[in-house]
Amino acid sequence: MRRERRTKIVATLGPSSSDPVVMEQMFAAGADVFRINMSHTAHDRLRTYVQAVRGVEERCGRPVGVLADLQGPKLRVGTFAKGSAELKAGATFLLDDDESPGDAKRVQLPHSEIFAAIEPGHKLLLDDGKIQLVVTEVTPRRVATRVEVGGQVSDRKGVNLPDTTLPLSALTEKDRSDLEAALEAGVDWIALSFIQRADDIAEVKKIARARAAVMAKIEKPQAVTRLSEILEAADAIMVARGDLGVEMPLERVPGVQIRIIRSARHMGKPVVVATQMLESMITAPVPTRAEVSDVATAIFEGADAVMLSAESASGQYPVETVATMNRIAEAVELDPVRGSILEVQREAPEATGADAISAAARQIAETLDLPAVLCLTSSGATALRVARERPRPPVVALSPKLATARRLALVWGVHCVVTPDAGDLDATVAQACRIAYREGFAKPNQRVIIVAGVPLGTPGATNMVRIAYVGAGDVGD
Repeated sequence: MRRERRTKIVATLGPSSSDPVVMEQMFAAGADVFRINMSHTAHDRLRTYVQAVRGVEERCGRPVGVLADLQGPKLRVGTFAKGSAELKAGATFLLDDDESPGDAKRVQLPHSEIFAAIEPGHKLLLDDGKIQLVVTEVTPRRVATRVEVGGQVSDRKGVNLPDTTLPLSALTEKDRSDLEAALEAGVDWIALSFIQRADDIAEVKKIARARAAVMAKIEKPQAVTRLSEILEAADAIMVARGDLGVEMPLERVPGVQIRIIRSARHMGKPVVVATQMLESMITAPVPTRAEVSDVATAIFEGADAVMLSAESASGQYPVETVATMNRIAEAVELDPVRGSILEVQREAPEATGADAISAAARQIAETLDLPAVLCLTSSGATALRVARERPRPPVVALSPKLATARRLALVWGVHCVVTPDAGDLDATVAQACRIAYREGFAKPNQRVIIVAGVPLGTPGATNMVRIAYVGAGDVGD
């Protein structure tokens, strides 16, 4: 099954999409990777989801990626004597370590690490930013604040600290348990929530031991500030606009999104744009014009993937939502403006052999108007470097490893094919030509360009580019 677009689609599984039949319909409609939100998924349900996706993969004959999204540390206030309280603008409101129910003057904040890290002048947001507080005084057991934006706050509402770097690991005990369960279930990607520094990613990679690739979710200002070091450490990036829009002014989020996309592309790391992309389709069969424009913006910028959350997990139209996202991507990618945008944004290759080879392959393919760039890859590194160039022809990744093909399902423009190692280079090139014909990327007597690392199977050793003919013999096979 060949997609008619380069941008990938990530669809979240949930009550509306738990049936394997619906999952297969979503894949046919355009889903390339399925996301499992561990905030709402028990371990037995996780295993059921993964098994169902593998069944779809087997029936459809295409590698399908699975992403497990860890919840991360959730900071919340305690409870109120009446279940809620009304905070008045200008009033003083205390957050302390007293477990007794709160009122309009105070409430428990059961996170001692906040008292040690927060400072006067820092903002403290409650209930997704609906309540805004400014810290006026801090003691080891209490934070005094001034209510800047008031309103009603109820039991266990979330706390956001946009100005404070907390001495917290991004992995809670729940996350550790969920991570082990996800790795045992055989997921391909792990998404790490609320990271603040590169060390958070290193911790997950140490546990994962290459059993899954690690995606860093950028949803805190501290992560934006440390974007370069996080990009170095992570295998991929997600622009998680929900919490990012709480912790920084909403009007800054679009600019930050573009900065993250371009930085990730520069580093050759896949980047996913997420949150509320087709939000109205949770209850409506068609999106708003503004939502279509939002999705289009991410595609124009060259994001590797766009993601559906509640739209496919709990919405009324999970298959239709995927199909809509697919149509938007196909239409945007046909727009001549998009090609000029990618061309203008293209940067000089890094000073490495792999990047130079990848850039040369793109230039040759476009100059000769070749129908495809074929990447022979074991680890996926070759396909990633070629995809970084955003070539006009599609990228066909040929790998002997199913795990590699599943991870590459997330990557822009990459059509993954699992194929056994043919042995020597000439046999491998001939096999690649046969696959290019079989998968519908090339016709007899057309030329294709092949990028590989020699000796074959050496991870990260991209050092060869070769033009090959698809001959009549390739059609017969």
